[in-house]
Amino acid sequence: MKKIEKRQNNVTESEIIWAYLIHQGANLWADRVAPEWKYDHASYHPSLRCETTLWNELTEKMSAAGLNMVVIDLADGIQYNSHPEIAVKRAWTVKRLKVELKRLRRLGLEPIPKLNFSAAHDTWLGPYSRCLSTEPYYQVCRDLISEVIEIFDGPRFFHLGMDEETAQHQRFYQYVVIRQHGLWWHDLYFYLDEVRKGGSRPWVWSDYYWHYPDKFMENMPKDVLQSNWYYGERFDRRLDRVKTYLDLNEAGYDQVPTGSNHSVHDNLEKTVRYCTPRLDTSLLLGFMQSVWRLTQGRYRERHLDAIKAVEEAKAATVSTFSGARAKG
Repeated sequence: MKKIEKRQNNVTESEIIWAYLIHQGANLWADRVAPEWKYDHASYHPSLRCETTLWNELTEKMSAAGLNMVVIDLADGIQYNSHPEIAVKRAWTVKRLKVELKRLRRLGLEPIPKLNFSAAHDTWLGPYSRCLSTEPYYQVCRDLISEVIEIFDGPRFFHLGMDEETAQHQRFYQYVVIRQHGLWWHDLYFYLDEVRKGGSRPWVWSDYYWHYPDKFMENMPKDVLQSNWYYGERFDRRLDRVKTYLDLNEAGYDQVPTGSNHSVHDNLEKTVRYCTPRLDTSLLLGFMQSVWRLTQGRYRERHLDAIKAVEEAKAATVSTFSGARAKG
């Protein structure tokens, strides 16, 4: 088992994470077909919505653009050996996933698993998503985390999601559940411990802080990698989501700030330009780009635009990185 240690020295420019979040499984936003939701990709579907041809093209583009990490939202897109019952039709086998992980590494992309255990994004768990916080539920989660860590051969990080667990974010669900107060933290600690047991470092979205800043600072362990996210155009510290980058830094959390071309093409570049000179160089591990679209041909241009935006952010901020780290 790998020992998890907090970094003591600044990362070098070559170690900076340039990650891309890609969806392999996709039942994360609703537990039914929800035509009233303007994002049609967010509805539930019983079959895999990840096209191999596009997947291959995008990962090759990532490598060519200088990205070095791909965070894979696995969800129900894998026929897990421990729980094959949750897989959608045409889900990848474990054998196929292992072959793909080797291919990604050859491309220079470090594969990192993501299983989102937020109640707002866990439709992929099938019947177990309606057994939240019960002993059968904990056992399934334990099995899946352990198996995924084995499949990924002991990944450096394991992203657990844990975002947007609110009634508003479940407004298109038939079954709504929210963990509050101590139960949310109890379950988070359970996931964190299971990841640590496998020798990986837990990683989460940071938006719990937006709603409960005091509880977050009191209870969030410092070894948990944080990804705050803001997809807008205007970077003003008076905006809570922007200020969160600074607050997490002040509290001593390692961060991978996350941008997206969901609304603004150059949001990631703006994120990099804002965060790099303001965050402690020993706490800023890198950046992640998200697109929030399925890995399907109809979204090909959106994905290519997102990858291009990362390339542009890297090219435009080399001097910013170098200058900030020299001061550090």
